[in-house]
Amino acid sequence: MFAVRRIFNRMQMPLYKSYTTNSKLVEVTHEDATGITTISMARPPVNCLDKALADALTTSLMEAQKNQSKGVILTSSLPSVFSAGFDIMEMYNRSEKYLTEYWTLLQDMWLTLYGLEIPVAAAINGASPAGGCMLAISCEYRVLVEGKHTIGLNETKLGMSAPIWIKNPYIDTIGYRKAELALLKGTLFQPKEALEIGLVDELVADKTSAIKKCEEYITSFKKIPALGLRTTKKVLRTNNLLWLKENRKTDLNNFLALIQVPSVQAGLKLYIESLKEK
Repeated sequence: MFAVRRIFNRMQMPLYKSYTTNSKLVEVTHEDATGITTISMARPPVNCLDKALADALTTSLMEAQKNQSKGVILTSSLPSVFSAGFDIMEMYNRSEKYLTEYWTLLQDMWLTLYGLEIPVAAAINGASPAGGCMLAISCEYRVLVEGKHTIGLNETKLGMSAPIWIKNPYIDTIGYRKAELALLKGTLFQPKEALEIGLVDELVADKTSAIKKCEEYITSFKKIPALGLRTTKKVLRTNNLLWLKENRKTDLNNFLALIQVPSVQAGLKLYIESLKEK
């Protein structure tokens, strides 16, 4: 788990309370006025999902549901990046034990996010390749800030393949044929393209607008009985959740077999070196 520092803001209005929980990796804000919890990833420079950030996200999401939040907004505190996805450094030149621990934490994080019973919306304020796209499509509503950034699953360009538990929600979101071509080519979509294919639900000019749209989505369930909402979301997502729950070991073995292939490790090394030159 991760250590947190909680700050309570005293407001003039007695019925309005808010608190912010800060760690080195996430910033969590809850407002009693709306009942909404906002979780902002805060791991510069690009919110790569390392072991610590994955664990911090899992903890924050579980706490939001435990505290009976009306919904969660997932976003980034960084100005131009939502998340660059899985951390290459966590997968390069690592022992099998380390890789096993890393992948298990990612599985846990996804099961928590995708399986959360309350509404979850993504305010995507920047680049979202690979695991960043995974985070976005695991939320049931997505608002993307316009700009030069892209979103999509581009694992094939690194000689890798997105696991089934990421592929299936991708297919569910944009349809089989579009997903098939996009996955094979490792396509990253510009904001307008992402909207056209249904990868995101709305485009907005800035992060403030994205947060507002996500709040509107969550509050739109105000008159929907919580039990009905919770049950329906569970039914809609059961198949994908069950696949990973029943095949965690197989999924782990597939990852270990692929990531340890010499050509894949060589590709990761080249990618890391290219980043150092930028």
